[in-house]
Amino acid sequence: MANMIAGEGHAMISQRRRWVGLVFISIAVALIIVDSTIVNVAIPSIVRDLDITSTQVQWVQESYTLVFAALLLVFGTLADRYGRRRILITGVIIFAAASVLAALSTSGDLLIGSRIIQGIGGAMVLPTTLSLINATFRGKERGIAFAVWGSTIGGMVAVGPLLGGWLTTVYSWRWAFGINVPLAVIIVIGVVVCVAESKDAGRPRRIDVFGAVLSVIASASLVFGLIEGRNYGWWLTKTGSAPVIGGWTWPFALSPIPIVFAVTVVSVVSFIAWGVHRQRAGKTTLLSFALFTIPSFRNGNIAAMIVSLGEFGIILSLPLWLQNVLGYSALQTGFVLLALAIGSFAASGLSSVMLAKITPISIVRIGIIAEILGVAGLGLVISASSTWPMIAVFLFVYGFGVGLATAQLTGVVLKDVPIDQSGQGSGTASTARQIGSALGIAILGTILFTSVGSSLEARLSDQFPQMPAATRSQIVNEVVVSAGGAIPALVEHDGQVGQAAREAFSEGTRYSAFAASGFLVLGLLATLRLSDGRRVEEPEQVEQKESAG
Repeated sequence: MANMIAGEGHAMISQRRRWVGLVFISIAVALIIVDSTIVNVAIPSIVRDLDITSTQVQWVQESYTLVFAALLLVFGTLADRYGRRRILITGVIIFAAASVLAALSTSGDLLIGSRIIQGIGGAMVLPTTLSLINATFRGKERGIAFAVWGSTIGGMVAVGPLLGGWLTTVYSWRWAFGINVPLAVIIVIGVVVCVAESKDAGRPRRIDVFGAVLSVIASASLVFGLIEGRNYGWWLTKTGSAPVIGGWTWPFALSPIPIVFAVTVVSVVSFIAWGVHRQRAGKTTLLSFALFTIPSFRNGNIAAMIVSLGEFGIILSLPLWLQNVLGYSALQTGFVLLALAIGSFAASGLSSVMLAKITPISIVRIGIIAEILGVAGLGLVISASSTWPMIAVFLFVYGFGVGLATAQLTGVVLKDVPIDQSGQGSGTASTARQIGSALGIAILGTILFTSVGSSLEARLSDQFPQMPAATRSQIVNEVVVSAGGAIPALVEHDGQVGQAAREAFSEGTRYSAFAASGFLVLGLLATLRLSDGRRVEEPEQVEQKESAG
């Protein structure tokens, strides 16, 4: 009897420790997600302090995303082989060390280098958090755990600008990076104490180095092309914006972007061919292609990528519009975006109740519908005279949808993945979402700035027919190139011209919101290919079928 009581007590402690461990895993996710958004509101201060160029500004923001997306699949696989908790802790430590370098940076180049190292650490953290949850929780508990994980991502997208605005305003932009260090210490201690190690229990296998290189090239080239296409030209090189490498300028009329995309295609085809070749030879591969024979994994990744096209793209244009058109400060903008975080966290609590009554994929669809309503609602109320309560209501609805859809869709994608391949599965799922987000930002950014330019050109032509064409073009170019940053000065110099610019930027932001909602509709349709039933087979059964085949 005493042994039985002791055993029950140990199980209760172990159960409690798993949920406490989830808290630290979620903080790890928060660390890397916040860092991808916190820099946006600190950029003006960084420009003034380090005197960096516009090209360096772009890479301060984008180098992190580029490296992060390129390495997700590699580190997801390494986590399966060498231990998921070990890779997570290593990633957090690298991320913290890079944050110290970023906080102490004395030049733009050093800051960009620090962001690249942060991307490496972040790529080690995200897929391992997913695979640890997948290996630790089962059944309804797994759905609740993924809900917490997904709501953390949705909420941190909004908390990042708020935290960055506060730290930059009250202290310094350097604290936007320095805040990562104490958080990293908390994460490492909590994960060591409360999270059990897990990895592939089979015989250690050699890493497919060539496959890893092809994966990095494919991911990096695709994300680079999506991010830089609007700047360099999608087909022909833009006049005055040809890329420069050292003292060498791109000499051809054909933009480098089509060449970059060609590299992507060749790398992807080579990656698949190489992987199939190694698999037939009985050797290990970076990605288990057998995973794509699992319908939930294959169709779920397609749906997740499409949903990601519209899910966070609005976060690109909304802060610019709030600050440059409505005149909000960085801190005020963060407070408005906090409504998104509140909605996401509210969804976390409700999803556990919903899981007891409806299937995870039904929750995903409800969440995407809420996202569509929230983003489309934003498109309807955005104008030069909008007030923050109108925006906050729809941001709450949108955040609520993100909190429901993101977590449960991730759970659906991974629900049939064998535990010993959860790192590969998590890395693949994370990569699909990152590529979808990059594509969405590229498309929505193009829609935003193209719409702003054409709308402002038309307004100036109609309202100021006597204005010289050269002056009109100069005003349009200043507003577009500065991403709306020139609008406050225009309002102060000439109220009517400034008002036209405010209305044009509002129109571009509105079109961007409608486009995002359109992508989400496509994502909702893509979920129709996913099974609406509960899990039927356990991972062991899937493995047995694969080995039998």
